[in-house]
Amino acid sequence: MSVSSATTEVVDPVPGAAAPHLPAQPDLVQLLTPEGERVEHPDYAIDVSAEELRDLYRDLVLVRRWDVEATALQRQGELGIWASLLGQEAAQIGAGRALADGDVAFPTYREHGVAWTRGVDPLHVISLFRGVDNGGWDPVATAFNLYTVVIGAQCLHATGYAMGLQRDGAESAALAFLGDGATSQGEVNEAMIWAASFSAPVVFFCQNNQYAISVPLERQTRVPLYQRAAGFGFPGVRVDGNDVLAVLAVTRAALAAAREGQGPTFIEAFTYRMGAHTTSDDPTRYRLASELEEWKLRDPIARVKAYLSRSGVADAAFFDAVEAEADELAKRIRTGTVEMPDPPGTAMFDQVYAEQTPPLAAQQAEFEAYQASFEGSGH
Repeated sequence: MSVSSATTEVVDPVPGAAAPHLPAQPDLVQLLTPEGERVEHPDYAIDVSAEELRDLYRDLVLVRRWDVEATALQRQGELGIWASLLGQEAAQIGAGRALADGDVAFPTYREHGVAWTRGVDPLHVISLFRGVDNGGWDPVATAFNLYTVVIGAQCLHATGYAMGLQRDGAESAALAFLGDGATSQGEVNEAMIWAASFSAPVVFFCQNNQYAISVPLERQTRVPLYQRAAGFGFPGVRVDGNDVLAVLAVTRAALAAAREGQGPTFIEAFTYRMGAHTTSDDPTRYRLASELEEWKLRDPIARVKAYLSRSGVADAAFFDAVEAEADELAKRIRTGTVEMPDPPGTAMFDQVYAEQTPPLAAQQAEFEAYQASFEGSGH
């Protein structure tokens, strides 16, 4: 056998080209088509008033405007990073509005829409990405936990909290958010094992936006994600994640089942991340522009607007008023962001422990002495 000294380059194949095992994608639970036509589903009926429909549209528009402004602020150097939700508004608003009083949400770092539905001030989220605090909202008062950057860890937190609810006899549930990439993490699978074993009142809400940063779905799984739930012993359902009505109906049903003692549910919200994974990502390196254009035709806001217009639920004056409100929100976000005061350097010592320890006090004293050594002592 002759051995060549030349190095053979291994070329990564086109995503999905060698994945014939991935079955055809199943039908989605859908109540509002991309064209804005209302359809029915035998298992997920929903009755929403005209006012509720207008409120959902308002939520979608304002959250998108918040996201657009935050992305622009990061590009201008005002935020350290930003994780955009562009394209995923319906999944987040639908799930957030399905939560009842007493339910608690456990987010990743992208659930700005859910934060909105729980009454969290956008500036309290932005302050985290600006680096002036660790999250400015009260997770107890809002029933919306602080953002979790460690991928999948919030699923363990949610399951543990749900088991606590169970032992307290509370008729409430936990809603854990995760992305498609997180389903490959050990923490998520461990959480689902515990949730199944104890019939914990927790719903796992997976926003399948097709990419785990740059890794496409077909490289992560041999079956649609919602089917994984069967292996753990609880129901899984796939919903059109760009249909706010369908997401609302499916999540309501799953949370109701959890509160009634039926155990967990896994929801796969089939959606698309129209922006970058974060502002440090370049999606043009791993996906085609034609793919993005195809998904723009399924825009979650456009379909609601089409339905409202066609059904006569809203008129031009309403849409103009929402846009004006979005402009005011954008102005408040821009002004509030640039006016955020920087915290003192010693603030990093304040909440390490409930009570300061002697070693921590010594570290703070050393830090203060070091800062004082500079001219002016204000750096």
